[in-house]
Amino acid sequence: MSWNEPGGGKGPRDPWGGKDQGPPDLDEALRKLQNQLNGLFGGRSGGRSGKSGRGAAGLLGIAAIVAITVWGLLGLTQIGEQERAVVLRLGEYDRTAQPGLFWYPRGIDTLTRVNITQVRSAQFRETMLTQDENIVDVSMSVQYVINDPINFVLEVRDPERSLQHAAQSALRHVVGESTMGLVLTEGRAEIAVKVRERLQQYLVAYTTGINVQKVNIDDASPPSQVQEAFDDVIKAREDEERVKNEAESYANGIVPEARGRAQRIKEEAEAYRQQVIAKATGEAQRFDQLLAEYEKAPEVTRERLYIDALESVLANTSKVMVDVEGGNNMMYLPLDKLAPAGGNNAMPGNVMSRGLTSQQLREVTDAVTEQLRRDLGSRNTRGGR
Repeated sequence: MSWNEPGGGKGPRDPWGGKDQGPPDLDEALRKLQNQLNGLFGGRSGGRSGKSGRGAAGLLGIAAIVAITVWGLLGLTQIGEQERAVVLRLGEYDRTAQPGLFWYPRGIDTLTRVNITQVRSAQFRETMLTQDENIVDVSMSVQYVINDPINFVLEVRDPERSLQHAAQSALRHVVGESTMGLVLTEGRAEIAVKVRERLQQYLVAYTTGINVQKVNIDDASPPSQVQEAFDDVIKAREDEERVKNEAESYANGIVPEARGRAQRIKEEAEAYRQQVIAKATGEAQRFDQLLAEYEKAPEVTRERLYIDALESVLANTSKVMVDVEGGNNMMYLPLDKLAPAGGNNAMPGNVMSRGLTSQQLREVTDAVTEQLRRDLGSRNTRGGR
């Protein structure tokens, strides 16, 4: 159904709001649009000013709604799990936002994010005097986290610069109480611990909201002008330590050996003492037994003792000389010639090594004894006559 078609008892309708019949006038439509825009931006719309004013008010309302919507959306933000947000309302602290979706009115509130889990690092290098009035260059690194975002944002204008000044002050204080040898060699760990304690005290007093995790003394060296002299000193100290270690190693090796040798000598002496005591005890017991046998048969025992003594003497020599009483002749018995040399029973250190067995030596001894007895008997016979 067209716009100008009659029907329903009503006259023709104009889609452009007019009462004239027929197609709309394009010039008139453009003029109306121009009047509306002029009314929106403060211009005049001619004879239709009332309708233009109402249209301008509607557009302003729509624009205001859109602006408010955009402003509200811009206030939405997401706070991370590792973050805290310090909110200032018109420049004054209002609250601390926790992780999650957060909205704040832009232009009224100010949001400052702070990462409270990130470990941050700062490097420092200073030249300073030690307790013994020497100059050293010390390089230090500080690892820290932010444990109080409110103090970090509001209490100090530049907390990281404050950290730098406090670290330099703590380092100078601790190094000024230490000797140069301690700073350059084994005292770095102790110095780092003292610097951390003092630095944390400073930061708490300044309410920076910073917590120092660790302090490392990365490098400590003398000035470049005297580097060679200090290298010689360090080398001399290393040589001293090396010689000490060698001496201790030698002592650890020689002392146990000497103690072991002393213990062995003591044990040998104790064994010799026990041996002498046992031998003396055995000799005493043997003498007692021999005395008892001697009391029973003196002649036989005396002769047996004589034979045993002679056997022990002849066992150590290969020649025997017998002096015949009452005569000028001396009997000479070459035992090494009388007995055959060699033998399977030869043993070093005794008579067997000289070619005489124990049985042969006993036979020779018996023969010599028998000869002596015959000579003694003949002399007695001649004397009795």
